[in-house]
Amino acid sequence: MVFSSDHIKSKLQQHLDTSHLEVNDVSDGCGAKFDCVIVSDKFEGKTLLQRHRMVNDLLKEEMPSIHAFTMKTLTTEQFNKTKS
Repeated sequence: MVFSSDHIKSKLQQHLDTSHLEVNDVSDGCGAKFDCVIVSDKFEGKTLLQRHRMVNDLLKEEMPSIHAFTMKTLTTEQFNKTKS
């Protein structure tokens, strides 16, 4: 099954209460490669590995169909510092 960037985005927004979210299909629309920036205060106090596991657990049904999934996970505070 092929998943769209909108599907991935909706699922992440719903479960992580994101303050900023970018989900880009970098596979020319075939839904096999995604590049994401995920900003959520639910990442506060979590290690990078814990954050990635949170995302992977949310997308466990989709992951077998995805060839590559790159993510940058930040808290709102971390994201705001990168914009300054």
